[in-house]
Amino acid sequence: MSKKVAVVTGSNKGIGFAIVKGLLKRFKGVVYLTSRDDARGKAAVNQLNELELYPEYHQLDISDRESVLKFRDHIRNQHGGIDILVNNAAVADGLLGLNNTYDQSKNTININFFSVLTVQELLFPLVRDNGRILNISSDCGHLSNIRNKYWIERLSNKNLTVNDIKEFANWYLESFKNGTFNKADIADGGTVAAYRVSKVALSALTILQQKELASRNIAVNSMHPGLVKTDMTTGIGFYDIDQAADTPLYLLLEAPQDLKGAYVWYDRRILDWYDYNADYYFKSKTIME
Repeated sequence: MSKKVAVVTGSNKGIGFAIVKGLLKRFKGVVYLTSRDDARGKAAVNQLNELELYPEYHQLDISDRESVLKFRDHIRNQHGGIDILVNNAAVADGLLGLNNTYDQSKNTININFFSVLTVQELLFPLVRDNGRILNISSDCGHLSNIRNKYWIERLSNKNLTVNDIKEFANWYLESFKNGTFNKADIADGGTVAAYRVSKVALSALTILQQKELASRNIAVNSMHPGLVKTDMTTGIGFYDIDQAADTPLYLLLEAPQDLKGAYVWYDRRILDWYDYNADYYFKSKTIME
């Protein structure tokens, strides 16, 4: 019987790195550390090797289809499948800035949402029956971040489609580009709008992914890891990456298999993602103070 396989995208640093480290200690199988940049990825592997932890490494840029294809072929040829997949790779271009450029916004949404569609297309078929997929979202990914009634209703629709989510992402980008974006359409005065849109889209996509994979008993969940001290937050946060990895590792290794399609808070609470009136949206003052 082939060994089980876990893959964490964007795992050369931050929460992804800590998830790899935790899996290496507790998961009985092969763990892949992946990164867009080879040098940084191999440096991260060396760092774990010094702790007597030994991940496999492969270059993976989820925004580059050819890179995802090469990784898919490697996994298929070497292992035949994946048992755990963590969609962690993400960017937050200008997260702490209030006046992001269009290019920054487009890059954020492309990597955080559209690239996950590439992963879904090319890597999800390799996920074995009874496997687990975890999408690392954010408090920016809860529906309460959206204040536009049309999009709240459309994203809440039980007949939601991937095309609906794509149109939501493109609505923001087009309105930003042509100068019609209304800050009142996004919580907190429209701060970090692109990041919010990208993570709301990812959380919504999680629900559809679960429906698609339910027949194979694959659990797909999204979660908010909390405000963690990482490069993405320029070191601002209330706990470190190892503490932040606790709930992701629980969801990957210990949570009941029937926990599916959920939006999970950093303290393991399962929240109602559809509750747009809730107080779960990201508040910029938490990183500005």
